[in-house]
Amino acid sequence: MKSQTLPFTGTPEQAAELQKVIAELKDQPGALMPIMQKAQGIYGYLPIEVQKMIADGTGIPIEKIYGVSTFYAQFNLQPKGKYRISVCLGTACYVKGGDKIWDALRKKLGIGEGECTSDRKFSLDSCRCIGACGMAPVMMINDDVYGRLTVDQLDDILAKYN
Repeated sequence: MKSQTLPFTGTPEQAAELQKVIAELKDQPGALMPIMQKAQGIYGYLPIEVQKMIADGTGIPIEKIYGVSTFYAQFNLQPKGKYRISVCLGTACYVKGGDKIWDALRKKLGIGEGECTSDRKFSLDSCRCIGACGMAPVMMINDDVYGRLTVDQLDDILAKYN
């Protein structure tokens, strides 16, 4: 699975849904954030194609929309996988080998921070704390928590999601 820029795969139905949201909200003060949040809900992320639709529909410059989308952590510019992997790199996890888990997953999946595999199955992010320090090192796949991890466990864990 190689890292790559994944093509935009929006549907006409999604575009129509976004246009409806823009029409309903564009004249309200402070409408940009709610429009962007709803757009991300529709598409799962905010690629440049979606940002352009928002700009065209609202008259807000694309530069401003891009600035908002990169400033707020809630917005994703890349698609997320069906299975979202988050590896804790906080202090407790890091000193117990979280960096080794992170490096092994990057190599196994062929992706980096914030990226998604070409089949859109897995995406990979790091975080600073999952709240399970006693089980360090820890990662989550969607809502499943895996603790006391070793690199040799990763293949078996990933296989559960195939």
